Amino acid sequence: MASSVQNNRVSSPGYCVCCRTCNMWCWRAFKWLPVLLIVSIITWSYYAYVIQLCIFTIESTVQQCIYLVLYHILLIMFAWSYWRTIFAEIKPIPETFKLPEAELEKLLSAETEDAQRSILDNYAKDLPIVTRTMSGSVRYCNRCVLIKPDRAHHCSICARCVLKMDHHCPWVNNCVCFFNYKFFMLFLGYALFYCIFIMATCLPYFIKFWKLVFQGDFGAAASAGRYHIVFAFFVALMFAISLGSLFGYHCYLVINNRTTLEAFRAPMFRGGADKNGFSIGAFNNFKEVFGNSPNLWLVPVFTSFGDGIVYPVPNEEEESESLLSSERWERWGERARPFDERESSSFDEL
Repeated sequence: MASSVQNNRVSSPGYCVCCRTCNMWCWRAFKWLPVLLIVSIITWSYYAYVIQLCIFTIESTVQQCIYLVLYHILLIMFAWSYWRTIFAEIKPIPETFKLPEAELEKLLSAETEDAQRSILDNYAKDLPIVTRTMSGSVRYCNRCVLIKPDRAHHCSICARCVLKMDHHCPWVNNCVCFFNYKFFMLFLGYALFYCIFIMATCLPYFIKFWKLVFQGDFGAAASAGRYHIVFAFFVALMFAISLGSLFGYHCYLVINNRTTLEAFRAPMFRGGADKNGFSIGAFNNFKEVFGNSPNLWLVPVFTSFGDGIVYPVPNEEEESESLLSSERWERWGERARPFDERESSSFDEL
């Protein structure tokens, strides 16, 4: 631990500021490429479905109207959820978790791991944290210079600690975390149903196209099947397979109250690692992400419980009971906003 607790804020004196700025903007632009790819595919799918299928291919006006209404409802909810996932504000960890300069100097000057651990334990004794590192010490981020709140991790891509970090997703160019996890789940769900709907409604014309191809009538096949419709079916099928597995996996994580990181490495408590350490029952786990109101479960508005810092744990130890008092538990259950106005929050991890 002694070698890991350092202040990595020194930059090369000969490094060109202009080059650094240019590299930063190039990297930021590059990270948007996956998002632009998804937007391009959605734009093309709109043309293939609305123009080629509904307007040019389907002859029944009633069928056209039904398909267009259902399609646009799914598209709006899908795009709305995707937008909220991308542009959700990832708030910083409160200043109360950041080491003051005096404590930081003592930490950096400590010569042994035991001395460093004692300094961190002393500072964190009044902080609402119950998780530890593998060695049993307080989780500390040497890059953000702060004590990590429970379930918070440092994102190397965003270069900061993130509350209840699940993973950094290049397809949304953002960290999936406490502030947008509900939006991410809705994005996956609506994207899956969007693909299934396109597959189901394009299937009859896809079959008709291939029947004409096998009969050798390529001219009629090109006219009846319209290559955009056939390609839309294949693309929707490909995305539906990947989205189905990903959505199913995250449903499993929600029901068990785990993040992707916690699924690979169980959180460590004072009594040891416990993969179910934050689980409070399947339905309560679901409500922790989606909130109490069923009317808002399918709407991409923030309704998650808590503040991203304090989480109720079942069977907590007596020594940690003060960290999760009944007063704090009640405030956690009643509040559906990310931060308590009376408190601040921030985080990172070794």
